[in-house]
Amino acid sequence: MKSLIERPPVEGPDLRTIQTSSTSAPAASRVAQRPSSAPHRPLGLSDRSATDLYYAMLVSRLLSKQCLGLATQGAFDVAIPSDGHEAAQAASIWALRPRDKVFLFYRSLAAAYARGMTARELMLDHFRRADSPSSGGRNLPGHWAKRALALMTISGSVATQIPHAVGVALASKLRGEDDVTIVYFGDGAVSKGDFHEGVSYAAIHKLPVVVFCENNGLAITVPFRSQSPVPSVAARASGYGIPAEAVDGADALAVYAATCAALERARRGQGPTLVEARVARLGQHTNQVADSRPAEELAAERAPELQARAAAEVTDAVEFARAAAEPAPGTVLTEVVSNQ
Repeated sequence: MKSLIERPPVEGPDLRTIQTSSTSAPAASRVAQRPSSAPHRPLGLSDRSATDLYYAMLVSRLLSKQCLGLATQGAFDVAIPSDGHEAAQAASIWALRPRDKVFLFYRSLAAAYARGMTARELMLDHFRRADSPSSGGRNLPGHWAKRALALMTISGSVATQIPHAVGVALASKLRGEDDVTIVYFGDGAVSKGDFHEGVSYAAIHKLPVVVFCENNGLAITVPFRSQSPVPSVAARASGYGIPAEAVDGADALAVYAATCAALERARRGQGPTLVEARVARLGQHTNQVADSRPAEELAAERAPELQARAAAEVTDAVEFARAAAEPAPGTVLTEVVSNQ
């Protein structure tokens, strides 16, 4: 089964109609204040594209929940839930062009699906089957990669993808291309040296990169207030002399608008933008790390049950991946050791 993907026009929204700063009204009131009964249209999104965006979020939520259950049962080693991150990931991906380079992180299941990986491919990665697109069954799930989608391979080490993304952005600039690189990470990554080094270099050289932080307020179990002397990730942008977009990560249209604005600046040669999408992590860090927050806090943020169509796609993906072949022992060195 194929996912529904219709990309919006590359010119993006009318940025004059959009508010994305951290001081703007709450998400619900922003939606109510939009002049159109179809608020996606002023942003350059067709009805079909907006519906497909919502569908991608639905499938991603079910995939995440299914993977957590399967990992808990021992079907595979690790599941890293993305519940609560779907709008931030899918909507920002929707703003990209096909040639833009994408560096995800381990909680980016929704972004990988929105970029074009199918539910079957994502399940093949989780089950580590021979046909898994990210590593041919050689890596843990969460290392999403696919050349045809410009999904660049990443490390499981937190924040290391940031300087790699900056290097790719430098290559684009040197080649005279108008591609933009986007790199995703959580709030824990901003406490790493990789974040400082990457953002600083990108700012100095005005590289075409969007630095996209999904701030769920928890680095595994450490609250953001315990790891940062400033109240937001976006506040750090001033130290590098670059603009920031702070946005409600649960408002898909606000995220789309903020990402379009950042991409437009990068294509004009104005350098990097730090985007902070404030999201809620609706559950545990991984299947191996329990959540210590009160149950009532999590229950208050959960969304309604997902639609039957999304459930059918995920069920098909699980059955397909479970029945797929494991990597043959004789291929253990394939794409690991060069034969040249």
